[in-house]
Amino acid sequence: MSACGCAHGAVDVHTHFVPSDLPACPGESARRHWPTMQPAAQCGHKHVMIDGRNFRTVSAQCWDAELRLSDMQKMGVRHQVVSPMPELLSYWMQPADARALLRSVNEQIAEFVRARPDAFTGLCAVPLQDVDLAVEELDYAMGKLGLAGVEIGTNIGGVPIGHPSLEPFFSAAARLGAAVFVHPIRPAGADRLVGPPVLEQAVAFPGETGLAAVSAMTGDLLGRHPGLRLGFSHGGGTLAALLPRLRHARRAFPVLAQAVTQDPYDYARRFFYDTLVYDRSTLARLIELFGASQLMLGTDYPFAIMEHEPLVRLDELGAAADVLRALRRDNALRFIGRTAS
Repeated sequence: MSACGCAHGAVDVHTHFVPSDLPACPGESARRHWPTMQPAAQCGHKHVMIDGRNFRTVSAQCWDAELRLSDMQKMGVRHQVVSPMPELLSYWMQPADARALLRSVNEQIAEFVRARPDAFTGLCAVPLQDVDLAVEELDYAMGKLGLAGVEIGTNIGGVPIGHPSLEPFFSAAARLGAAVFVHPIRPAGADRLVGPPVLEQAVAFPGETGLAAVSAMTGDLLGRHPGLRLGFSHGGGTLAALLPRLRHARRAFPVLAQAVTQDPYDYARRFFYDTLVYDRSTLARLIELFGASQLMLGTDYPFAIMEHEPLVRLDELGAAADVLRALRRDNALRFIGRTAS
């Protein structure tokens, strides 16, 4: 474990990176899904274009370290854990095409971190639609690029993260000591929403994250890999609401008790979670359920849904100094495999 230069400052585990430029499309097989960056009318912004449509307009904070550092100072954040914008995970591409894109993204994240290692730690992305390629890329990103772990989606083209087919990847993540940050992507239930597309982020993401966390339990990821550091974004989504029902069902249905051999509450306390729930009472409940040692500061910087005053939210808890220190910094350092200098 190494120092990251944030002995007295907050560590934000949930921030995103988008390169200012992306490599050229390698061929026709990738063209439909290959993202490109195009200038936007707003100063310093760019459009992320996918399949001829504007997926998202992003600001220069996505790639400009100096702008980030200025914002971090205003927010009271000393260190950010930087992961790719989830749509860049590219599980819907051919594996070789996805690997080419993600190699470029990972190298750009590594370059971003190398310029200011006191302020940034990086997580990579891997082409999990091909587990062997994903393991190779994780090895490269951590061994050659010095990144601290990996961001993965809540599902891999519809395959839940607890599925046995992903076992070699999680075995490698445990072996390498990777922090594995789980972020919702292409969520289940989005087709049931009535309203603007942003409802997907507002209400479908939490449900998707809860499903992913339960799949990690029923797939017994931590039973096979006790040292695996698995963190769920958005406070674990709906997991907190699912736990009482899951516990009761485990008692009612013997077949479920065979699949979930440990009390769901106890299992849930072995995961990490960010604090991105936008509400003091909800955050207090998560601390009660999961433990103050498992929650880490997260903001979703620099996107529109981000938490702008994360430390104010923590201070509203009125918690003891040691609890606040754990939430602000220490838990995040454990998650990314760092120690305070």
